[in-house]
Amino acid sequence: MTRRPPGRGVVAVHSQRSGQQGSGVLLTDDTVLTCAHVLEAGFSAWASVPGRRDRVLCRVVWSDQHLDAALLQAPESLIPGTVTTLNTTTVRLGTVATERPLPDCEIVGFPRVQRYDEGRRLESDQYTGTVLPLAGLIRRTMVLELDRASVTERDDGASPLAGLSGAPVFAGSGLLGIVKEVPRGRGHQRVECVPLSAIVAGNGFTGAFVAATGGLPPVLTAHTRHTSEDSPYEEEYAEALGAAYRRTKVFGLDELGRRASEWDLDTAYLSLEAATAKESGRAPVPQRVDDLLATRPRVLLRGDAGAGKTTLVWWLAAHAAAGTLGPNLAELNGLVPFVVPLRSLRARGAGFPSPAELPAAAGLVVDAAPAGWAGRVLAAGRGLLLVDGLDEVPPEDREAAHAWLSGLLARHPRTRCVATVRPLAVEPDWLGAEHFEELTLLPMRDQDVEAFVSAWHDAARLDGEDPEALRSLERDLLQQFRHNPSLSELARTPLLCAVICALHRLREGFLPETRWALYDSALQMLLGARDDRRRIDAPDGIRMSVEEHRQLLQRLAAWLVRGGQTEFTREQALHQLGRVLPGMPRVQAQGTTADVLTHLLNRSGLLQERTDDVFQFAHRTFQDFLAAKEFVEDDLLSELLRHAHEQQWHDVLLLAAGHCSRRELPALVEGLLAAGSVTRKRDVKTTLYVLAALCAQHAAWLSETLHGRVRKAVTSVVPPLNREQVTQLARLGEYVLPLLPEPGGNPRSAGKVVELISSIGGARALPPAEAYARAGLAEAIALHWEQFPTEEFADRVLSHLPPEGSLFLSRRDQLAVLGRLPQRRIAVAGGFSPAELVEGLGGRTLRDLTLAGNPSLTGLDVLRHLDVRGLRYLSVQFCANLTDLRALTGLGALEELFLCSVPAGRPALEAVSGAPALRQLRLRDPQLDDGRLDLSPLHAVPGLNVIVSGVPRKNVLGRTAFGDRLLLEP
Repeated sequence: MTRRPPGRGVVAVHSQRSGQQGSGVLLTDDTVLTCAHVLEAGFSAWASVPGRRDRVLCRVVWSDQHLDAALLQAPESLIPGTVTTLNTTTVRLGTVATERPLPDCEIVGFPRVQRYDEGRRLESDQYTGTVLPLAGLIRRTMVLELDRASVTERDDGASPLAGLSGAPVFAGSGLLGIVKEVPRGRGHQRVECVPLSAIVAGNGFTGAFVAATGGLPPVLTAHTRHTSEDSPYEEEYAEALGAAYRRTKVFGLDELGRRASEWDLDTAYLSLEAATAKESGRAPVPQRVDDLLATRPRVLLRGDAGAGKTTLVWWLAAHAAAGTLGPNLAELNGLVPFVVPLRSLRARGAGFPSPAELPAAAGLVVDAAPAGWAGRVLAAGRGLLLVDGLDEVPPEDREAAHAWLSGLLARHPRTRCVATVRPLAVEPDWLGAEHFEELTLLPMRDQDVEAFVSAWHDAARLDGEDPEALRSLERDLLQQFRHNPSLSELARTPLLCAVICALHRLREGFLPETRWALYDSALQMLLGARDDRRRIDAPDGIRMSVEEHRQLLQRLAAWLVRGGQTEFTREQALHQLGRVLPGMPRVQAQGTTADVLTHLLNRSGLLQERTDDVFQFAHRTFQDFLAAKEFVEDDLLSELLRHAHEQQWHDVLLLAAGHCSRRELPALVEGLLAAGSVTRKRDVKTTLYVLAALCAQHAAWLSETLHGRVRKAVTSVVPPLNREQVTQLARLGEYVLPLLPEPGGNPRSAGKVVELISSIGGARALPPAEAYARAGLAEAIALHWEQFPTEEFADRVLSHLPPEGSLFLSRRDQLAVLGRLPQRRIAVAGGFSPAELVEGLGGRTLRDLTLAGNPSLTGLDVLRHLDVRGLRYLSVQFCANLTDLRALTGLGALEELFLCSVPAGRPALEAVSGAPALRQLRLRDPQLDDGRLDLSPLHAVPGLNVIVSGVPRKNVLGRTAFGDRLLLEP
């Protein structure tokens, strides 16, 4: 967590010329804002900080005499005990956004009347008052009326408040401006100040600030209301968020002890990849989800069970509240996170929270908020709404959930929001009208799995296990992943990867091979005789076998599934267990129902307390697994099949197949086929036939006739007609490949067949991929190169791509074979160094080039080392550290340029204007120093069409000259 500057970040500033003393405030740990007149037109000044003995000489990096404001930069951190890094602001920057008086504001500084204590140590003073927004409106001055007269006049006429110039004015933790003067004739009760909004808008300030700090442009928070209770409560609330969310339980690690099972989120968090929707015929660029969130104020995040959605929500909440997010997400630092776990609300019987109820939604251990606090936070645009588990809301209530969320955001439109949901729980663009962009968490790549395995074993080593033995197990597991594709496919989510690690450790290297066997083994591990191995004798006074544990847990799980919920109260659990225990006399004799529940919570490793007296299974997948077992054992397949058309039951149906006997499995498969045959909805039919085929794969034996019926049913929904059907059929993997139609059929369906082949990927999918490439669809398949073996795909598929076709690549092994391919339209995503790009892209005349998601690029000098004489299209997207676009000047053939989330200030657009043939420029979410986009450098480019998105119309300058050649998109 960032170390807080002492004394609200207040600094004494001394003119180098006369020693005149004023005050100032730390904007970052090495930049100081003060009044220009304190410096007496000097180029440097001394800064003194409470708690630090020495003065530090700072240089003036910006000054505006008219505003009476200046910015100083120190050569080192001014906060005692820290070193300077890339900075984010140490205070929240604000502006007054109301005409009503703003009470409970304060000034902290070093006036003459207070300046030193008896030991001549620097001493600050503190004043409270009310900002009067209309009192200095004409002069663009912020006026603050002190609550009481602070001092009396001195006999010599000198102001006793001299030295307060440059002192910060705070509303809570927000900095509103700096003191300029105390006017005469007001009894030292009125103070005139320079508003921070005027300083940030001042000529050259933003550029100087960014250059000095190496950070992002300053962002101002609007203050409309404020009370003196807000700031201390906000700090308390942030601490409660940290206590609740800075640690996470990684399932499976409890076998190795508490220290290994509960990780600090800084250790446990793995930034996974996500993708946006496909756009303009180009493949979505996989990026780290943190980077994607940086430029998207509202996100609907889809992800499978165990994909890491909740972990991401917790990580965002903890770090945003603490102000410790990195540069890409720095805009979220200092926002107030409101976590809304919908599953918990449903378990408690609560409705969707109003603004006043948001602080309590997560059940944090914190006092009640001051009246109206959450509303003030949202009105100021400082809220970060984190809605976890929209799929946990029953289908019949999802429209109510939609209405609640859309209404809340309509009332507070500047609120940032991330909502999570399972992939198919709501239809595409479900929140599109509310300007949500959809992201999908992607399965972990091999390098992600390796990173997770290493972190898992690091955590295990903390528990005192034999380090060398664990290193050997880690090496063995990584080797198994590399040589066993079936095993590595099981580890594509953090949840299952953690379970595999734990089982591998427990079994000393031996692992199950199927998803069902993996869950079954995990339960055996968790419910097994762990206490016997540890020589712990009935710690709760209760001993149960694995099967007795399962019987209790699966009854509870089935009840939850029937009710469409995942959380339950203690009272509900006691009621359900009380119905089961009479049939288990050996367990019932050992204690009360409450004792049994306590034992399950303490010893099973499968139940956990989410909030006070609200519990859940450690993961929903294990709830579904146990529920499926209960339905099968209780001969309730018919009940399961009655829910076959309901998406939230599909995992239970699929997992039931692993529990079925040879007699029961055909009934399950036939029931799914029958349910699919009676529906007219093609999407539902496809899903049910796919479920039937997946269930059939569990069978050690199934009649040839039934296997044939399953194949015929799946064939009837091939080819897929939309993306959802592609997703469902891809679950069958290689099974579906022989059922695909030959190329040359319906051109409309051929594209979806290509998507399906590409989604399956791997060596077995190469023959149909090659066949469709020969039939003229090589360019569509080429977008999915990463799904196939690199060299074989290049030889068998990309060889059929015409020279004008497009190549998309994101791995170094792909870049290595690029030299044997003739294509001139190439998209490269990932952190390749300039040298790697030059080596991989050299030797060809480029016509169309995309560079995306590359933090290694600070400039585009790589273009100077490539053959770009024929380059007509260039796209540069999400290159977080890119600052220099001068290499664009002189691109003589460039006709179309797309810049997304890269700098678009005057220097950048001047470089763009140096491309003489440019006819279209598209700017999406440009990085701007002061929020304003000045198009005037482009006026000299004849016939240029410009498309801008992500910038308010009022902030686009120089637009008139373009007329209808300028299009402004939301």
